[in-house]
Amino acid sequence: MSVYHLFKDLVYKHEAFYACSSLAEFPFDRQLLSCWSSGKFPDTALKIRDDAPPLSGGELIEFKDSKSYTVSSFNSTIPSAKKSIREVVGVGKSKMAQQMREAGEDLNSMPVREVFYLVRGRSGNSVKICLLHGSFFETIPISRLIKESFGQVLTEAFAESGDVLSKEMRESLLRYLDKQHYFRQVRKVEKSSVNLRFRVMTEARREGNILNGELYSQIVDDSLNLILPLHRNEDKETAIRAVEQVFGKNALESFVIQHPFNGKFIVFQKKMQKRL
Repeated sequence: MSVYHLFKDLVYKHEAFYACSSLAEFPFDRQLLSCWSSGKFPDTALKIRDDAPPLSGGELIEFKDSKSYTVSSFNSTIPSAKKSIREVVGVGKSKMAQQMREAGEDLNSMPVREVFYLVRGRSGNSVKICLLHGSFFETIPISRLIKESFGQVLTEAFAESGDVLSKEMRESLLRYLDKQHYFRQVRKVEKSSVNLRFRVMTEARREGNILNGELYSQIVDDSLNLILPLHRNEDKETAIRAVEQVFGKNALESFVIQHPFNGKFIVFQKKMQKRL
């Protein structure tokens, strides 16, 4: 089942967003899902369906829940637009891989999956719900993000020590530090009674906070929003056609927003009936 079908399920059950204490408690239609995880990316994935893209399904879904109008931090995996399914489930012996196979999935049938984030923000009795594509957060390649972040650390360390950091030395060191999995492992040092684990945490800047009412004023209180990138000429027509196929014509309001760093995104919005 595709992300469009998931969004329809969210719209139908929108009242639950006011009541559930966590997104994991939302009454998702489990028939749409191929797996379910807790505390590990992704929180769930959609089943692959026998249909042409973009209704072919298989998307990976991560929950981001906040008690304010800020996107909660990404504690395990740097946000991305797409993920290799092998990177997610490993060699295929993980619990997630087992669940997918039991759901009838062939892991090799869709080796690269689109990533979506289900974001809930709250302010008083109001909520904003966004099901948005990962390219809203991944505006530069992850390898570049890691390298340039560590580059800042090197620059600061050399400046503090008074040593000279040449451009050649900087590039030589950073070319080995561009992958997140280097920092996921526990590091053991001889004769140390503790192990060290480096953990990369990611936080959305103002430009990446879809719940920010000043920057994204059209994402209003008590609304459900499906947000998709318009990075190719045909993307808008493709998205509208898919929404109409699943919802029917004129079921959702649509408009385009401008991301400061990553072009235009189309929003399909449904106002929710606010809980009294």
